[in-house]
Amino acid sequence: MSGSVRLITVVAASALIACTAEQEVTTIEISEAPVEEVMDQSARAAAAVAAPTRLEADLEDDESRKPAEVLAFVAVEPGIALFEMEAGGGYYTELFSYLVGNDGSVVMQNPPSFDRFLGDALEQRTGNDRLPNVRISRTNFDALDAEDASVDMVTWFLGPHEVYFIPPGGESLGDPEGSYEEIARILKPGGVFVALDHAAAAGAPSTTGGTLHRVDPQIVKGMAAGVGLALIDESDVLSNPDDMHDMNVFDPMVRRKTDRFILKFAKPE
Repeated sequence: MSGSVRLITVVAASALIACTAEQEVTTIEISEAPVEEVMDQSARAAAAVAAPTRLEADLEDDESRKPAEVLAFVAVEPGIALFEMEAGGGYYTELFSYLVGNDGSVVMQNPPSFDRFLGDALEQRTGNDRLPNVRISRTNFDALDAEDASVDMVTWFLGPHEVYFIPPGGESLGDPEGSYEEIARILKPGGVFVALDHAAAAGAPSTTGGTLHRVDPQIVKGMAAGVGLALIDESDVLSNPDDMHDMNVFDPMVRRKTDRFILKFAKPE
């Protein structure tokens, strides 16, 4: 691939959660995408968002979720195998299905405990073979339903904080370390992991995921580095400097207006 080469510095935390742990720094070379490739990704993302088959309810969320900008950064290629962690009702599943095309596949994963609040959302999304390249998976985050090195891309949108949250009833959604180990396990060499979440204040403990439903991006970086995934890019397209990071994301004052980060990692070849 043409384009200048830049150095990306990756921080690998020896203690996966504690951001204050002793750290090891690794440097890798990443080739920047040519301008024409970036433009192509933007055009493809815009086409997915404009698809006439999208559900009306999804369109109402577009203003706050900025899917065209997010997808242009994520860069989903046609024909890939994509594993979508914590897909929820499938807002992004629909868009991923369009982007991977007939030759690609999407796994729409949610923990089994999500069934009680998702209701019939999955049936509305995928019923009657509406998205034929999508497969539903019900597993916890530390037991992903995919073979070793079988996936080109893993996404986890608005979800990394969930491994620090214990739902009513006390059932864990997955061990934190085990969840990141699973991501690394199912990714092919050279595969990409994209994490998007509500930002917590810098230095906030991991327990903030269980109280405010936020996570310090440095924790996500450390967890990913701890399983050998290299940070290759990040985006501020969903950032909001007015968010003070001290409110629960469901508080009406900040709901759908939180400061959100997007991080892109790669598994070494």
